[in-house]
Amino acid sequence: MHKNWIISQNALHKTFEFETFALAMAWMIKAVPLIDAMDHHPEWTNVYNKVKVVLTTHDAGNTITQKDHELAELLDSI
Repeated sequence: MHKNWIISQNALHKTFEFETFALAMAWMIKAVPLIDAMDHHPEWTNVYNKVKVVLTTHDAGNTITQKDHELAELLDSI
């Protein structure tokens, strides 16, 4: 399993925490082109310095697939 990801309700969940709002937004912006290249988009929300991410594959019946694991690894690497 990926570092600090939790499996719940057929999805991978993780909260990324940064020192500031600006750093949280910079991380999201850096992730966007990489996510687009994968063509597998997360559900994510940002509140101040935290980005909550939920990964599930909707077109596979809202379950965790290899795409979700690959996206989790990508997000962890940024």
